[in-house]
Amino acid sequence: MSLRYNRRQFLENSAKAAVAGAILPSFLGDLCYGYQAETKSKNDRLRLGSIGVGGQGTGIMMQARHFADQIAVADVDQNHVQRGIKDTKAEAYGDYRKLLDRQDIDIVTIGTPDHWHTKICIEAMQAGKDVYCEKPLTLTIQEGQQLVKVVKETGKILQVGTQQRSQGNLVFLRAVATVRSGQLGKIQKVTVSLPLSTEVGGPFAKHEVPKNLDWDMWLGQAPKVDYCPERCHFRFRWWYEYSGGIVTDWGAHHMDVAQWGLNMDQSGPLTIDGTKTTVPRIMNGFNTPKEPIIDYTYAGDIQLQIVTGDEFVMFEGDKGRVKVNRGRVTGKAIEEQDADKGLMDKTSALMAELYHSGKPGNHMGNFVECVKSRKQPISDVVSQHRSVSACHLGNIAARLQRKLVWDPAMELFTGDDEANKMVSRAQREGYEINV
Repeated sequence: MSLRYNRRQFLENSAKAAVAGAILPSFLGDLCYGYQAETKSKNDRLRLGSIGVGGQGTGIMMQARHFADQIAVADVDQNHVQRGIKDTKAEAYGDYRKLLDRQDIDIVTIGTPDHWHTKICIEAMQAGKDVYCEKPLTLTIQEGQQLVKVVKETGKILQVGTQQRSQGNLVFLRAVATVRSGQLGKIQKVTVSLPLSTEVGGPFAKHEVPKNLDWDMWLGQAPKVDYCPERCHFRFRWWYEYSGGIVTDWGAHHMDVAQWGLNMDQSGPLTIDGTKTTVPRIMNGFNTPKEPIIDYTYAGDIQLQIVTGDEFVMFEGDKGRVKVNRGRVTGKAIEEQDADKGLMDKTSALMAELYHSGKPGNHMGNFVECVKSRKQPISDVVSQHRSVSACHLGNIAARLQRKLVWDPAMELFTGDDEANKMVSRAQREGYEINV
């Protein structure tokens, strides 16, 4: 099954499941509001600008339209722009800065390639907009630190598209609540399994830049290189220059669940070992690992390992284990909840407590609710900076091929200057992030 299909299917099935309630445990009926109805009152509807409207960018744009009126679309690919404004009265832009200059826009969705996320997020918030940004939130650890700073300075709402915290049948929220309740005892090990879907290949030949594409703008902060279609659009994620491969693409989802369950989504690991991972060294070819194996140690001697194969997160404690993926959550602890109403009620109450921003069920709906209430959304900037930072740490350890020691309070490596230089990256002149 392709990565592209998995993501689209997840969003579609989540909405359907939430509406129908067919796969929800019965005790969650009052907790989950499901897919919110479209906001129809003219006075209640926000004004939406969307930046980056390729595959997933289109998806989040369409979700936002349930709650907002589309008035502007921006993309460096004019084909994307024209598709984005179809059947609307929205203005089209090739340069996102012109969209941000508009004072009549309330919220912005960002669905660009990963290396553009942070810069546009920061400039959007500085321009007075609330932001929904796709995951992975950042290209580097430093970018996450910058985003935390700007959110605090501006007071703007930033929701990150880690929909597993909200969407559909709430299996991830139930798994996290089960772990946090102590029902599994002391957690000893966590396995984060990512889909085996990374592309390999290269070197790739130079091509003429399509007339519809502003290639220099697409590259942004990344090094100037010749155009080839394998670098662009969906396949950018297999290039370290623009993303972090499967480790950040799916790791941003599953490491988020893992750290949330461990109550470490405001912190991070203590050690990271990437020596079991083979990193491709192809010139002008895909250069992120196909089968990463990364070992982490967290406080309390908790061992966490990233592997590839089936997609799931599994928590193992001295009293049992729970395994969760996008379809279901299983384990003896779950069976015990199903058989004991009192235990179910306690789990439900903890789920509501963990989901601090209203009723779960729709991630975009949560964002809009928080825009209006000014409460922090469920995928807030700090937790998402920390989750994707754990992914970045894994990539750094793999590329350096050694075990690293990390200070999660200082957000620095201990005694390793070379590793600390990789917390940030050089940015091409004219595309720097200014905070």
